Amino acid sequence: MSEAILEASGVVKRYGKFTALSEVTLRIMPRTVHSVIGPNGAGKTTLFHVLTGTVPITAGTIVFDGHNVTHEPDYKRVRRGVARSFQVTSLFANLSVRENLRLAAQGVDAIRALNAWTPPHGSLAHKDTVDGVLERLALQRFSKVPAGALSHGQQRRLEVGMALAARPKAIFLDEPTSGMGIDDLDDMKRLIRGLRDDYTVVLIEHNMGIVMDISDTITVMQQGRVLVEGRPDEIRGDERVRSAYLGNMITGGRA
Repeated sequence: MSEAILEASGVVKRYGKFTALSEVTLRIMPRTVHSVIGPNGAGKTTLFHVLTGTVPITAGTIVFDGHNVTHEPDYKRVRRGVARSFQVTSLFANLSVRENLRLAAQGVDAIRALNAWTPPHGSLAHKDTVDGVLERLALQRFSKVPAGALSHGQQRRLEVGMALAARPKAIFLDEPTSGMGIDDLDDMKRLIRGLRDDYTVVLIEHNMGIVMDISDTITVMQQGRVLVEGRPDEIRGDERVRSAYLGNMITGGRA
């Protein structure tokens, strides 16, 4: 068995007397799609927050790519190769698609991240990185279009692209298909499926059809704990999952 790129052990997160995560243990293997599912309030987004360093954990350990990152803030984890998108689209609406991607690429460099005085020429243009991401997103012809003028589905793809522009090892995607129509869903599904050729993808997603179709491993959470983990076929047939909250919805749609 190959080494996990991310391993969380006994992770606890408390907010006062409320325990959002309780003894969560997770092993994410490299170049796989690992989905985290569960009903509202199960702890999925909180888990993303602690794994990516957005909020500190109360107890436990987190190791990423061989480094103990338990107490590292998010910007340090970004430099180690952790990138993330959020449930609510967050783009620079008045800037072009290319400029959004360029800023994401530049943001990884601690020295140049906030260099607003030097024109984005030469190395600051990050041309190779941006061109590669535009091609992967199939947004080349929109490179000069303001991000705010894109369709919702295109904006969601661009947000994934901004995570890619950070040249990560692992990408955390929080409900990337939220609010999408059928055509956009197919585009996003193809994009995420193709990412595992080069990256590790950790996914929160409510669309069970997509989860079952593109995931290598699924972790099911309930009330801040891991209920069960396994391959899609194992999760699909697990009575504990059905009785907990999914019911017949596990065959498709939203849970």
